[in-house]
Amino acid sequence: MSEARNPASVRLAVAQTPVREDPGDVDALRESGRQVRALMREAAALGARIVHFPEGALCAPHKLVMSVDGPDAVGPADWERCRWPELRAELAAVAQLAGELRLWTVIASAHRLTGPNRPHNSLYVISDRGEVVTRYDERLLSRAKVSYLYSPGVSPVTFDVDGVRFGCLLGMEIHYPELFAEYERLDADCVLFSTTGVSPGNAAAQAQGHAAANSYWVSFSVPTQHSATAPSGVVAPNGDWLGRCAADGSPSVVVVDLDDGSEAAAAAVTYARPWRREARAGLRAVRPVTDARSEDRTAAF
Repeated sequence: MSEARNPASVRLAVAQTPVREDPGDVDALRESGRQVRALMREAAALGARIVHFPEGALCAPHKLVMSVDGPDAVGPADWERCRWPELRAELAAVAQLAGELRLWTVIASAHRLTGPNRPHNSLYVISDRGEVVTRYDERLLSRAKVSYLYSPGVSPVTFDVDGVRFGCLLGMEIHYPELFAEYERLDADCVLFSTTGVSPGNAAAQAQGHAAANSYWVSFSVPTQHSATAPSGVVAPNGDWLGRCAADGSPSVVVVDLDDGSEAAAAAVTYARPWRREARAGLRAVRPVTDARSEDRTAAF
């Protein structure tokens, strides 16, 4: 197993925005795009190199809104209800502004596939040139998502900004520690997790646990609707919050430096992460003892 890399430095902004649930509402799509771009400008003014948005930053289609059996029953999604041209126009405007601001932008959206396949629930990674360089598709979907709304993704995704490596997770994937461990093995320095809110208070605590267990940063991006109990924020590799957005329900960003100089975070990256890799690989494992009292698990005290 390779040694953990020493990350470089990058300034990260994490955002929280309102969630709108009807992709057929053109005015709502446009307002979401306007809000996203306003926060991009704010992040850039604060010196951010990358900004991270929640699931549903443009729209999080609700299962009842999309259901052919709705609005009172969940059923297969009718994706013809989505105003795809307007959604693409808002994403294109976000990409154009990313290039103008020289700001890497990670934003969630449905990614249309060829019919009759359902879309992916995705995170687009837009470079500081305004180009989509990769896309993460949610893999471990909720029952409703996988049954009625989306096609699951198949692989993890990493990308580098100024020497710092990022991984992406989405939706309810906070509940799967194996996905976070996978990104540790892929040398991620920070995992970007976007959600519409899966028991947000509990999810925030899980984000802290994943950061501490893997000794990397976790960016936790949720909608404004959950800010009173679990605002968006960034967790350091020791599990402490480095910064959090406003808890008053307002759209906002918070900016942190991922080369955080705190002693605890530095110790997690410098000592805890390499040691855990060695322990997992068995590099410091001693030869097991041969002893009857070791082998007998019912031995008396």
